Amino acid sequence: MASFAEKPLLSAEHFVAGDGEKDLLRFSTAGSVDDGKSTLIGRLLHDTNGAYEDQIDAVRKSKVNRSTGAFDFSLLTDGLKAEREQGITIDVAYRYFATSRRKFIIADTPGHEQYTRNMATGASTADLAIILVDARHGVLPQTRRHAYISWLLGIEHLVVTINKMDLVSYSEARFHEIRAQFEGLRHEFPGATIHYLPVSALEGDNVVVASPSTPWYTGPSLLELLENIEINRDAARRPFRLPVQYVIRPDLHFRGFAGQIASGVVRPGDTVLSLPSGEQATVSRIVTFDGDLAEAYAPMSVNLVLDREIDLSRGDMLVSPTALPSVSRHLEATLVWMSPEPLHAERAYRLRHGSREVSAQVASITHRMEVDRFLRVPATGLSMNEIADVLLETASPLFVDPYRENRLTGAVVLVDPISNNTVAAGMILKARPDEAAERRRRERSVTFQAARVTPLERQHRYGHRPALIVLDDPEDAEVLERACFDRGWLALWVDGQGPNIDPEEPWLRGAIEAGNLVLLSRCSLKEGAGRALPSGIPLLRVPSGNGARETMGKRVLAQLAAWGVIPAEDQAGDGEGI
Repeated sequence: MASFAEKPLLSAEHFVAGDGEKDLLRFSTAGSVDDGKSTLIGRLLHDTNGAYEDQIDAVRKSKVNRSTGAFDFSLLTDGLKAEREQGITIDVAYRYFATSRRKFIIADTPGHEQYTRNMATGASTADLAIILVDARHGVLPQTRRHAYISWLLGIEHLVVTINKMDLVSYSEARFHEIRAQFEGLRHEFPGATIHYLPVSALEGDNVVVASPSTPWYTGPSLLELLENIEINRDAARRPFRLPVQYVIRPDLHFRGFAGQIASGVVRPGDTVLSLPSGEQATVSRIVTFDGDLAEAYAPMSVNLVLDREIDLSRGDMLVSPTALPSVSRHLEATLVWMSPEPLHAERAYRLRHGSREVSAQVASITHRMEVDRFLRVPATGLSMNEIADVLLETASPLFVDPYRENRLTGAVVLVDPISNNTVAAGMILKARPDEAAERRRRERSVTFQAARVTPLERQHRYGHRPALIVLDDPEDAEVLERACFDRGWLALWVDGQGPNIDPEEPWLRGAIEAGNLVLLSRCSLKEGAGRALPSGIPLLRVPSGNGARETMGKRVLAQLAAWGVIPAEDQAGDGEGI
């Protein structure tokens, strides 16, 4: 047998690398007062060696012990003096531990109704919520409230942990009775997956290992469930979003846009769109402290360098040009009111959305949710810890996604502009169309209607087929337009529209479908424009400096004739300028 000295030892680098590859699960506790949330988390930390020896020694020496056993596990999480004196959780306590399969961040949240806002804060970043239920009391109003808030915050896995089974003699009938109570609420949590476990946090039953006291329960222990549950992490598969937090400009040669990727993937060479300016650019570098990356994805924090200077600052957003967020000043949202001072409709607040801050007001309250009975009732105001669906109106447009699709771009916070206190957290349901912006868009837009005139009828009437001709030199376009006009052909000349014209734009597509020979000068088309044109429409590019204009004109007409766009016998004429 090999001695200890002969066994290979893992290096610190190997250990750190292996630990970094573990998946991370964030979960929160929720439930009513004295359901045993802190005791459960303390037991979990203790039995997985997640608590340090000095912490355990401090608990053993503590004069406070509100449990019936020799060791009060709740003291491992209740760190505030007031919490230990009263035996309740007041603030959110974050604890960290790891097993061989996963790393965990726990948010132990308070159960008292007056601290519901603290509970919402702790659950806002969680992937999973442990909803504790006292086996003696069953599902209470605060249990329903915390479960509903957890679901509102986008948590897809609710683990209903029926605690204190030792006080009901590990009754299988009682377990199924409470399970039936919660199952009656399932329709209030659409899309959520609900798991049920019988445990005794004080005795350790089904917390880390299966308990012989519940032979009728064949499911996993709490730790086994936490280690193996699959969390849907699809943020990287959603459209790219990066709210700009800071513009980094250390010198004249570097300008980067720093922020956390809210969703999607970005690579050098990708085209991104800046909001609200609407300018496009190409990502040239993805810069981090550890060097440039070939790819970055949510939720990484990166610094993007673009290929050209564009107007972009804190509060703006870089997005995928093919999948834009909603842009509106009118947002339907669910608010959790967190302030002792009630909500006053139409009072001005500061609304924070990512790194952007605008003035806003609650234009109307659609309804308030009575979580005790899951009833939606009319309301004109909100008190602390109440939940309501509202219509928010902002002073300037925001770029948003529904909260269910994107937690970062779908979340808002309302702040009192005088005290600077956070008064509400909001989850965006959808953006309403901005009526004023929509009216301006309609006024600017042009819609071409083909009616009942067919392309073949237009060809017979005009004597030619439609085509798109892109010229670098506007004088070449002027000469060509005159030649077409003199022959009685329809020619539409558009000059100086700027780069990256999309053939799908209504005005251009309408002009082509109306049978015109469309001449574009000092313009560039998007890559792949030929494939985006209507079927059978030719695209001819005419560079500048390609011989005398007379030669240019004849060459263009000859090419159009060869394609069958114009009659072959008309390719050479006496039009002015040719």
